[in-house]
Amino acid sequence: MKILYAIQGTGNGHISRARDIIPILQKKGDLDILISGIQADVDLPYPIKYRFKGLSFIFGKKGGIDLIETYQKANLKQLFKEINSLPVEDYDLVISDFEPVSSWACRKKHKTCIGLSHQSAVINKLSPKPKKSDVVGKAVLKNYAPVSISYGFHFEKYDQQIFTPVIRQQIREAKPQIKQHYTVYLPAYSDEKIIKTLSICNGTEWEVFSKHSKKSYRVKNIQIRPINNEAFVESFINCTGVLSGAGFETPAEALFLKKKLLIIPMKGQYEQQCNAAALKKMGVPVIKSLKKKHIQTIQDWIKADQKIKVNYPNETEAIIDNIFKSQTVKSSNTFANLGDGIPTVKKLKAKTFGKILTQLAE
Repeated sequence: MKILYAIQGTGNGHISRARDIIPILQKKGDLDILISGIQADVDLPYPIKYRFKGLSFIFGKKGGIDLIETYQKANLKQLFKEINSLPVEDYDLVISDFEPVSSWACRKKHKTCIGLSHQSAVINKLSPKPKKSDVVGKAVLKNYAPVSISYGFHFEKYDQQIFTPVIRQQIREAKPQIKQHYTVYLPAYSDEKIIKTLSICNGTEWEVFSKHSKKSYRVKNIQIRPINNEAFVESFINCTGVLSGAGFETPAEALFLKKKLLIIPMKGQYEQQCNAAALKKMGVPVIKSLKKKHIQTIQDWIKADQKIKVNYPNETEAIIDNIFKSQTVKSSNTFANLGDGIPTVKKLKAKTFGKILTQLAE
């Protein structure tokens, strides 16, 4: 069996999860790997068959998406060229972790595409949503990488085809030695903004992993470090608590390790707003930004004895087995109905993606 596993390269969570999924897929057949995106800081230690630019959202420094840089680095003509060039018809099974090139190539060529991602769970009707509706945000999640069949990962099992997070073996096998520091990962904020806010919390040691710095340096009680997987994991497993954005993998692993957790969802990022709603429901404190008015909440969190119990068993292989049992190669030549209002690739013009990018970043 020929399998294509396509991974979104924006952010680090998709690639971190792929590290555990790839060895399982390799047991199932002849596996090729595709990565698109330009924002990941974590390497994937496996041979990559296809590397595409895809469509990446660029993190800014003020808590949200940097629209200007996203627009400047988006080559929509190249994106459509990548979609047209990908030979998805050569594969018996295509699995996409929120990866647009493979998803739209399957859509164009009437090929079944199986979604295996956190986003598949987020858009499920039974998953928690923020109080404030975001029509554009929902549209982006549904249109960015449309799939035929969805299997999702979330903080809790909200529906039959939603599973608890894939916790990588590096975290599962860790033996923490709790130290008196807090690990920080807020890629949408500048170092200057983080330092300005966290330095107010006297007596607290912060280890900040930065997307914006290529060297380590220290300011008062704050250590700034460039992102490195091994360094981050060491800091992460041994910390007292974690301050992060409302992504998926970092909060999930923090909960698994029983770490104190405080999150700041990215502005204008619907997926993170949904994650924040789910985490808040579980008892995790959420603040909207790093503004001074939230300092008291941060200080209260530092003093608090936060205990949130989760059960995240290692069921990744069972999930993959279930997918292979329920999908037959013979039925993989038709693309399931994706619902009204989702355009075909032929009708989807660059202008449409441009509008999506603009609205997402607002």
